[in-house]
Amino acid sequence: MYRSILVPLDGSATSKRGLQEAIQLARGQPCTLHLVHVLMDFPLMVEMASAADYEVSRKRLRETGEAILAQGREEAAQAGVGCLSELRESEGLRVADILVEQAKRQHCGLIVMGTHGRRGISRATLGSDAEATARLSPVPVLLVKQQDAAS
Repeated sequence: MYRSILVPLDGSATSKRGLQEAIQLARGQPCTLHLVHVLMDFPLMVEMASAADYEVSRKRLRETGEAILAQGREEAAQAGVGCLSELRESEGLRVADILVEQAKRQHCGLIVMGTHGRRGISRATLGSDAEATARLSPVPVLLVKQQDAAS
């Protein structure tokens, strides 16, 4: 099986589903989950707000990211799965580029991530970090879709 699995978390229901799937894959195996949360740059926010407001916003985003990672670590611990976590700054890079670099750096054999499964206009306007990660990744990427309300 896999010794190291990268799991991006953004706090969404789909990323939580990705974490649950990764925990299932790692449970009972000599495997470590590497949780990562990416803080996005918001250049327009800098232009429209004062430096003090920007710093307050960045602090809140960082706190939110740390809370998301803490919750992920707790879920993994409750399942008896080893886990490490890291908060990353985007530094102008795409999320997919950061995830691929992180997977390489952590020697991950698999990336497990949630996807919204958007199509059409919403996919074109919002983009797809999951799709880009799958295209760029040198390791397999397991995309976990959000469950339908009927499921």
